[in-house]
Amino acid sequence: MKTPLYYQMSEYDCGTVTLLNAVNYLFPREVVPPDIIKAITTYSLDTYNTDGEIGKSGTSKAAMKFITQWLNHNGPIKGLPINGTYYAGKQVYLSESSAIIAAIKNGSVAILRLNYGGEHYALATKAAIAEQYLYLFDPYLDENLKYTDGIVLLDGFPYAYNRKVPFRFFNEENYSKVYALGKTEQREAIVFSVSSKDQALAT
Repeated sequence: MKTPLYYQMSEYDCGTVTLLNAVNYLFPREVVPPDIIKAITTYSLDTYNTDGEIGKSGTSKAAMKFITQWLNHNGPIKGLPINGTYYAGKQVYLSESSAIIAAIKNGSVAILRLNYGGEHYALATKAAIAEQYLYLFDPYLDENLKYTDGIVLLDGFPYAYNRKVPFRFFNEENYSKVYALGKTEQREAIVFSVSSKDQALAT
């Protein structure tokens, strides 16, 4: 049985929640071992703010990469056939010919590091190439986005997405703009998929 995706519990746990949502989207709860949940929550929220408070600068890029590597190695051992692929730089661009969009069209999900009042993580679950829209589940609940021209907030799809955003928002290099991926050389994303031989587990 699939379950609805999660929203943040604090101002800082977008990375933690988005990693959990990637697993939650791809797999029914019956096949998700508790070790996976424990690892994600243990290794994320690893940063310190200027006052030395743990977690109050969210989850670092290094931790996101480490958790991806941990899932790649330990997920299949524990019965969860998940595979994460790290993308950086010019690979992180949204168009009908990009590798990330191709992966999403084939049933994968992508965790994007983008701007939303600072570094933020959101999960891309669907791409509409003809309309040039990416469908996201953003774990930060914010009604103010309804006033941002071009972004559409969506209700009624709790298992998949809660807004659709034009490709042009993500491809923006000015990192101060909402959902901008920023300068090309600094971009990062992680694509998670189900191992092809184990697709039946994801249904």
